[in-house]
Amino acid sequence: MASRLSGIALALLISLTLAGTVALAVPIVNDPNGFEGIPWGAAFKETDQFAKVEEAGRLQSYEVKGGAPTLGTTPVESMRFTTFEGKFGRVTVRYQGKDTHDKILGYLQATYGPLDRTPGQIAVGPVKVYAWHGFDTEVTLRYEARFERGIIFFESRTLREKLSEGQSATVF
Repeated sequence: MASRLSGIALALLISLTLAGTVALAVPIVNDPNGFEGIPWGAAFKETDQFAKVEEAGRLQSYEVKGGAPTLGTTPVESMRFTTFEGKFGRVTVRYQGKDTHDKILGYLQATYGPLDRTPGQIAVGPVKVYAWHGFDTEVTLRYEARFERGIIFFESRTLREKLSEGQSATVF
């Protein structure tokens, strides 16, 4: 039995090593309980500012109308706002480029709190994952250095499980 558990633990360790390195999450300094002034769980619908781009049963996705989206002051490839039964619960941001990644990482640290720079806590390797956890909000950034592309999830911790039921936005 102990041998089998050791084998499973070794396989898990190898899988994590091959997939990349995951940085431990740090606490959010001031949890915003939403994204850019929109509280989690708020009623969300198509407006002059947002266009519905996808509907999948109880999930609806929206994008900002007019112009390229930005995170802070940094232009990004896409920014999608997702609702569950009309309640705001997730923002997915995609971007390209090392310079963009560095700017976004700086913005996230300034907004949600500094990463733990203790040796062994910082992500190294081809895939880097950074995370901030608050009481209401979770922010996860996944960056693939080889392809210089990143994806960020800003999520309501309460609605996250419901959002995951209908779609898998965690892949590129």
